[in-house]
Amino acid sequence: MLRLISATLLAIATLASPSFANDKLTVMLEWFVNPDHAPMVIAQEKGLFAAAGLDVTLIPPADPSAVPRLVAAKQADIGIHYQPNLYLDHEAGLPIVRIGTLVETPLNTVTVLADGPIKSLADLKGKKVGFSVTGFEDAMLKRMLENAGLKKDDVELVNVNFSLSPSLIAGKVDATVGGFRNFELTQMKLEGHEGKAFYPEENGVPPYDELIFIAHRDSVADSRLPRFLGAIEQASVFITNHPDDAWQMFIKAYPDLNDELNRKAFFDTLPRFAKRPAALDTGRYERFGAFMQQMGLVKTAPKVEDLAVEIR
Repeated sequence: MLRLISATLLAIATLASPSFANDKLTVMLEWFVNPDHAPMVIAQEKGLFAAAGLDVTLIPPADPSAVPRLVAAKQADIGIHYQPNLYLDHEAGLPIVRIGTLVETPLNTVTVLADGPIKSLADLKGKKVGFSVTGFEDAMLKRMLENAGLKKDDVELVNVNFSLSPSLIAGKVDATVGGFRNFELTQMKLEGHEGKAFYPEENGVPPYDELIFIAHRDSVADSRLPRFLGAIEQASVFITNHPDDAWQMFIKAYPDLNDELNRKAFFDTLPRFAKRPAALDTGRYERFGAFMQQMGLVKTAPKVEDLAVEIR
């Protein structure tokens, strides 16, 4: 009888005890959800975050430029950011560091019409180049032109107010700088205009990570971060091995993205996702920091450990 009572009380206690909730984690995106974010979406849909004890919320920003400041103010646990901008933010004194990589190659391009007169970067002499934002893209274009034997003054820069592809198609400019190879080229093709891209990493600009994960410097020991990156790694490997299944999961989560542009962008971005998101290539960051200094974007190339860490 005593054993029966004890067993009954234990069962009641077990049923009454609260289950442990997963640790909440907020991720501030750099833009609205799109195929660039596929590893996070797949990690959510496959339950990889939950298996790592995480309750992850993806938040599109009201102001994309505010992401590093929000992370610096601890208003988000993780932010999606651009490696080139990280050097600028570091010099501005923001206490943020790179903790992982999402897209491990540049996406930026200089783009022209495939059937137009521009066959090489050298052909841009005396031509108009449309742009949307200044800063890193100015330096990127300058280096690419120098690599082709030109100076920045050899081209006329035209602010097209984020209307890159339409301005190129309409003939308002001869080339654009800043279009992403996994979106703008497909968008142009779907509109009946084949584009040709010149890639910065093939024309004098050191390779860099397009999209990275950042966190507040004080949080690098947070146990949630390696669990998050571990789930991202599993998702990236799954996308690589099962791209069609991954696409179906992606559009199930975001059915409004089920169109030809996003489908093509999804598969074009697939090989660019970091398969080891936590790994840090110190030499690569050093070379890119030196480039940022050479181009006058930062006064001094920072030590890698001051702006990037490898979470273990």
